[in-house]
Amino acid sequence: MLQRLFLAAWLVPALAMIYIGSAYQAPFAYEPVGPRAFPLLMLGLLATGLVYLLIHPTPLADDPDELPPGVEGYRKVGLGIALLLGFALAFEPLGFIPASTLAGLCFARLYGGRWLPSLGLAVALASGLYLLFDRLLDVPLPLGLLAGLEI
Repeated sequence: MLQRLFLAAWLVPALAMIYIGSAYQAPFAYEPVGPRAFPLLMLGLLATGLVYLLIHPTPLADDPDELPPGVEGYRKVGLGIALLLGFALAFEPLGFIPASTLAGLCFARLYGGRWLPSLGLAVALASGLYLLFDRLLDVPLPLGLLAGLEI
C-alpha cells in the first residue's frame, strides 16, 4: 500500500507537468517539433510507467541475502550525481557525442562494465542518439569537438 501511495504521489506532479507543458507555446521556433516535444515525451513515459507500477506493483520481499546499500551504494549514488553534473557542464564545450560517450563509459564502469564493451556501447548509443535527434527529429545538438566533421 505504501508503494502505491508513493507512486500516486509521483503521478500527480507528472500529470500536472504534462498539462502545463501541453499548453506551452514558444515565441520562436528553432525546431520543427518545437521545444515542448521532448519534455512531453519523457513525462508521458514517466506517467505510463507510474500507472503500470500502480496496477502491478513490484513485490517488496525481505531477501536475507540482500544487504542494505551501505557505504558502497551511497558512493555509487554520489558518483552518479557527480557524473550527471559533469555531463551537464561538458555538454556544450565537448559536444553531445563526446560528452555522452564519456558519461556512458563512466556509468558503465561505475556499475562493473568491462572497458571495451562499455566503450563500444557508449559510442554506439551517443552516435545513435545524435543521429536520431539531430538528423531525424531536427533537434539541433552541439557537436563541440567534432564540429569539423559535420556534413
